[in-house]
Amino acid sequence: MNRNIETEVNTLIERHVEGYSLEQKFYCDPDIFSIDVERAISPLWQLVDHVSRIPNPGDYFLCEIARESVIVARGKDREIHAFFNVCRHRGSRVCTKKAGNTTMLVCPYHAWTYNLDGSLKSAPLMHEDFDKRRHGLHTCHIRIFEGLIFLCMSRAGEAPDFEDFIGPLRPLLEIHDLGSAKIVHRGDYATEGNWKLVVENFFECYHCLSAHPEYCAVHPKEFVLAIADDYAAYQTQLDAFNVRGRALGHPTGIVEGDQYSLHFARGRRYPIREGFLTETEDGRPAAPLMGKLKEWDGGTTGAMFSPFATLLAMNDFVTIFRFIPRDELYTDVELIWLVRDDAEEGKDYDVKRMTWMWDRTVLQDKWIIENNQAGILSRAYRPGPYSRAEKNANRFVQWYLHRLREEGKG
Repeated sequence: MNRNIETEVNTLIERHVEGYSLEQKFYCDPDIFSIDVERAISPLWQLVDHVSRIPNPGDYFLCEIARESVIVARGKDREIHAFFNVCRHRGSRVCTKKAGNTTMLVCPYHAWTYNLDGSLKSAPLMHEDFDKRRHGLHTCHIRIFEGLIFLCMSRAGEAPDFEDFIGPLRPLLEIHDLGSAKIVHRGDYATEGNWKLVVENFFECYHCLSAHPEYCAVHPKEFVLAIADDYAAYQTQLDAFNVRGRALGHPTGIVEGDQYSLHFARGRRYPIREGFLTETEDGRPAAPLMGKLKEWDGGTTGAMFSPFATLLAMNDFVTIFRFIPRDELYTDVELIWLVRDDAEEGKDYDVKRMTWMWDRTVLQDKWIIENNQAGILSRAYRPGPYSRAEKNANRFVQWYLHRLREEGKG
């Protein structure tokens, strides 16, 4: 790392005023983005997809975050493997298609060929003493939890303990039986904005009442205000919801770790609008009950695995949000919808109805974020003060600066 960049970043961190947005370079500088990758992105467990995307041996997809590309493949043994998409010969990308099915992985440059577990199968015209066993694809840390695929792109041996990461959220999620779910829709909302702007926008609801009519039609005003500023009016609804949830055997309560924990993870269950069973335009179900739920409770399980991935589980379908940094001015935003795996489209579930609210809301956010980024690129930009309603965005910024500061000490 260029020491001048290190010095500049440290100076920017030291002069940051808590309660204000970040200085301009944090949102548009390529060197700072490289630091972000090393200190705030690569060390974390990243939710990348669901196992139903690759149901058959030979199925694979590429997970691309920042400048890295990882092959996630189901082997002939039906196990799911992950390895960096970098040939061990001279570094070419091995897979050039984003997804597919294959019996082996063949580098397009010199035809080095790999098995689906990443081991090297053949390398033409190499010397007699060449050892294929030492030239398999470099593995990437991978774990599966309730059908969700997590990768960690930190260096070998440096992945954080997965159970420490997922354990606190386990009681909230197990009732939904996500391992017995399937993907029914995927939405891509590529956004011309720095990843931190995407996350800050997602973490605050200061803009919700004015910008998101569909979201506000599904959630009570008290809830929207509670997200913003802890309005006590919502507590009565939440208490009643928790009493009923406990009677039904549903998980209740809040999971919230230290503000400066590695993953910034948290979760909770909460009710949506009274009279609504799920997040559809009319509140009526769009799919069958999922998992171990026996009765509708009009609630949502929210699980934020990190600033880069959040899962919202209704009683009948699940929406996964992925924020994927690509460079300093571009972020892939991906939404994935799941239903129970035995449901039939057109008979049991309606994709259009289940995607209605979040599809429109994320398109609105895309416009907001891109407009925000354009303004930040101006010479007139200066950090501005967060309102009371943006406390979670402010907490995220403090977490981010802590990651840069603490990881930089190493």
